[in-house]
Amino acid sequence: MSSFRLRPGFSHVLDRGVDSARDLIVEGARGHADRCEVRSFPGYVCLHVLERDGHFWSPRLSLSLELEMDGRTRVTGTYGPNTNVWSAFLYGYMLVGSAGLFSGLLGLCQWWLKMTPWGLWIFGLMLIIAAGMYVFAQMGQKIGAQQTFMLHQIYEEVVGSRVEIG
Repeated sequence: MSSFRLRPGFSHVLDRGVDSARDLIVEGARGHADRCEVRSFPGYVCLHVLERDGHFWSPRLSLSLELEMDGRTRVTGTYGPNTNVWSAFLYGYMLVGSAGLFSGLLGLCQWWLKMTPWGLWIFGLMLIIAAGMYVFAQMGQKIGAQQTFMLHQIYEEVVGSRVEIG
């Protein structure tokens, strides 16, 4: 289960209504209480690795449940780190991206005006930091891959069908 995406996921349709699908997933996942914790809200279910087995890179499976026109339920699953880790990466990318954008524009203007384009050095540094953050995230995915696979197996067992991660 290796992916180059920051947050791998899947989309799956169940032949039942939203409430029935949520109940199926919640009750089925609670049968695996020795392996995962379930949190349920209307239209949303989240499977977490147990705290005793967790580490910094432990994943969670967020399941969004939406009613289709034909009465079936589309389950959209997204694998990702815990909220604090995801927020740190999100804000890090926003900060690096903003600094990169403005320093790149500054450097291009400096170059256009025949000045020393020191802004391009900052832009290059931001590219290196962004690439480093991406590699760091990929390493974290690899560290949490076994737990991600476990959460995916639990979901497949609960719904009774094979689901491809895309």
